[in-house]
Amino acid sequence: MDAHNNSISASPTSAHANSVFAHVVRAPEDPILGVTVAYNKDQSPLKLNLGVGAYRTEEGKPLVLNVVRKAEQLLVNDMSRVKEYLPIVGLADFNKLSARLILGADSPAIQENRITTVQCLSGTGSLRVGGEFLAKHYHERTIYIPQPTWGNHTKVFTLAGLTVKSYRYYDPATRGLNFQGLLEDLSSAPAGAIVLLHACAHNPTGVDPTLEQWEQIRQLVRSRELLPFFDSAYQGFASGSLDGDAQSVRRFAADGGECLIAQSYAKNMGLYGERVGALSIVCKNADVASKVESQLKLVIRPMYSNPPIHGASIVATILKDRDLFNEWTIELKEMADRIISMRHQLFESLRAKGTPGDWSHIIKQIGMFTFTGLNSEQVAFMTKEYHIYMTSDGRISMAGLSSRTVPHLTEAIHAAVTRAA
Repeated sequence: MDAHNNSISASPTSAHANSVFAHVVRAPEDPILGVTVAYNKDQSPLKLNLGVGAYRTEEGKPLVLNVVRKAEQLLVNDMSRVKEYLPIVGLADFNKLSARLILGADSPAIQENRITTVQCLSGTGSLRVGGEFLAKHYHERTIYIPQPTWGNHTKVFTLAGLTVKSYRYYDPATRGLNFQGLLEDLSSAPAGAIVLLHACAHNPTGVDPTLEQWEQIRQLVRSRELLPFFDSAYQGFASGSLDGDAQSVRRFAADGGECLIAQSYAKNMGLYGERVGALSIVCKNADVASKVESQLKLVIRPMYSNPPIHGASIVATILKDRDLFNEWTIELKEMADRIISMRHQLFESLRAKGTPGDWSHIIKQIGMFTFTGLNSEQVAFMTKEYHIYMTSDGRISMAGLSSRTVPHLTEAIHAAVTRAA
């Protein structure tokens, strides 16, 4: 018996031994989410978090849309609803309505039934499922992403099994689009390569191509037989128009070619924590779309089995009811308009202050984020001296700004530019 007890205590996983995970090193904080961690530790009443991409009201509070509250109440009051598992591909109404929202009700791809849509875990999950599908079933395993792009893109696609390369996108000199560099890099990409395109409100720069530039990009992508993969995280949130913000995607979907589209409802419905998204793949015909969906199921099943029901039910309830949909578009435009207003207020404030440099890019850029052009030393100075938190690349979330905090940010930027240059 004693020998038996001794053998138990000597086991490497027993209470008395060193941990089998003792060799694990502490990982660094996520560069975006880590900003909030640092912000939360700051005791200053002046502190301002412009790091994380989540909408805030003029009072600096999180917002739950009224239309979302109404939809949830309808769901709660419906006693016929149950908590059964959804199918692997998710809620059928949600999928159908999501495809219609991004492509338009009159889309040939929808009418010809050559699109498959699966519910995923917000934009990140949609990108990951799409990436894993491509790694298994597409002949070219290289994806080109814009430089810069959202920090998670590289990790998502690398872990999905793709090789990640970049194409030029942002021009620091003009704080605008490096369109010539973009065309040159995509022209030299190998035929068949995957190209990640931000549908609108490019993250982190806020710089989007014009419709004329989008048409040139489409022609180049199709002539080089590249495969476009759209990340649509801000439909309606950029300009205030759902249709306007979908124009880039619709151009590609209407030309008869194939493409992938990842959608998120985190920003435009404020459903951040519900993790609601969709992956659509536009195919050449209905038979191919059906086969693609069958393989998407095999990607999803061992990953998370099937998606959650609540958030998708909120979205479907809003999208299929005309009154709720109209109310959503009004609230959505109010959010977009407040962000646009913050851009103008910050620009005017910096100009009135006489802050050195051209700050017109603030009002030329679009969407949740502005790429200020501030460097990492200036950002560190603003955090230390003014308790303003943002990512080290100088990206700020305009949605985290308010009329009350614009003067404080202006003071900090002015000081950073004039004293910490």
